[in-house]
Amino acid sequence: MLRINELKLPLNHTQDDLSHAIVKKLAITAEDLLGFTVFKRSYDARNKANIWLIYQLDVQVNAATEQTIMAALTPNSGIRETPDTNYHFVGQAQPSFPSESQQRPVVIGFGPCGILSALLLAQMGLKPIVLERGQDVRQRTKDTWGLWRERKLNTESNVQYGEGGAGTFSDGKLYSQVKDKRFLGRKVLTEFVKAGAPEEIMYVSKPHIGTFKLVKMVENMRAEITRLGGEIRFNQKVDTLHREETSTGEHKVTGITLATGEKIETEHVVLAIGHSARDTFQMLLDQGVYIEPKPFSIGFRIEHPQSVIDDARFGENAGNPILGAADYKLVHHCKNDRSVYSFCMCPGGTVVAATSEEGCVVTNGMSQYSRNERNANAAIVVGIEPERDFPQHILAGIDLQRTLEKRAYELGGKDYSAPAQLVGDFLKDQASSQLSDVAPSYQPGIKLGDLSQALPDFAISAIREAIPAFNKKIKGFAMNDAILTGVETRTSSPICIKRDEFFQSLNTKGLYPAGEGAGYAGGILSAGIDGIKVAEALAKSLLNIEQS
Repeated sequence: MLRINELKLPLNHTQDDLSHAIVKKLAITAEDLLGFTVFKRSYDARNKANIWLIYQLDVQVNAATEQTIMAALTPNSGIRETPDTNYHFVGQAQPSFPSESQQRPVVIGFGPCGILSALLLAQMGLKPIVLERGQDVRQRTKDTWGLWRERKLNTESNVQYGEGGAGTFSDGKLYSQVKDKRFLGRKVLTEFVKAGAPEEIMYVSKPHIGTFKLVKMVENMRAEITRLGGEIRFNQKVDTLHREETSTGEHKVTGITLATGEKIETEHVVLAIGHSARDTFQMLLDQGVYIEPKPFSIGFRIEHPQSVIDDARFGENAGNPILGAADYKLVHHCKNDRSVYSFCMCPGGTVVAATSEEGCVVTNGMSQYSRNERNANAAIVVGIEPERDFPQHILAGIDLQRTLEKRAYELGGKDYSAPAQLVGDFLKDQASSQLSDVAPSYQPGIKLGDLSQALPDFAISAIREAIPAFNKKIKGFAMNDAILTGVETRTSSPICIKRDEFFQSLNTKGLYPAGEGAGYAGGILSAGIDGIKVAEALAKSLLNIEQS
């Protein structure tokens, strides 16, 4: 098989056009082309009047023709032998696992990272025990709707806690900037397709799934883990991680105790708790696990009519089914030495209530697979740093998050409504009292007012500078009628649980910090990839395979 990179064709090309382009690129006859598959498809919309599709293709020709092509290749030809993208396991347990001298590994948390970690461990015969503090995804969906529709918050089953993690109630975006030389992202996508995701996620450049499809996928992956010998337990909050000093002066994991009082003995724990498990962060710190504060971001959600974004990005090609609903990615470096950027952009989606604590308001974004809701939304956030903005102690970032979330709750009227403001009024520094053409999507509702009280002055100043700058890139971005809703504070974990080259905690052997909560991922795909990496490292340790 041959891999062709960067084959460009006009947006509205035909299948025959693609075949002809392959034949021309390889300098072969049509009869020599036996078949091809699309490995990746993206688009170049820098000139919206002349949008191109860009392909990576795996092409099959007869053996003699392939040898001739390979012999004539130049370094810049854009053609090479198709690489092996299949996943290869690092080891396999004996069918008798666990023996009397072995303990089952424990995975704490069942979001994207925990799911992929547990699945891989199960596929290697290691029969993990998964502990999730929240509910299964069906019950969790009901509990989440309880906040959105009835203003009733379940602090242990919500957008942040429960089967599937925070990514379940999101756009389901499946792309990442992680360097992935081993094609671990493809392993993640392959497992998602097996669980019911659409096949297109394997090749489109910006794949996504959407909440409704994610729910069924999560259930199917849970069933597969169970079928392979894993055990998944819901409503199982970990109260204590037990550490023991060894004869060499190091510390190692010996087990965990649940809120129910049950103790599970184990020397291998994957910590995939997500970025909002604040009480668990405190417990780990109290137990002596090494933690550092890390940067994160704060800001608002912004909503525009999706048609405005489509027109700005695609022009007369807006609505083309291949392009779908348009997205954007924006960044602006401000005069006050702050950076403002768009985050978690959700085309054709909604702004959702995402708090996990009483008396707090937090926003996030969500889309269904169709991305056909009226509005586009994204977080517009300002980067903040521990040394500069929350230097008081290791968990001071959590204190800052909570302060802003409580303030948003008060500004929203203390009933889980979110404070909001029209963009035009925000830029003029005047309170909003009446909506215009853009209808906010946040449930359970919004309260118009003055968002300048919702964030620190430096953040307000930076966002006010950034919005007009973004308008130069996306025409209509600064439209008066667009809506800002506050606050967005859970962009990433405020801490990092540092780990060594073997993916174990710096000072606690057998503890494998993983995913977003530990500071090693930033979305569904990167969390899944990290879950695979820690599962591999754990398996090597448990099976006594040499680590590299």
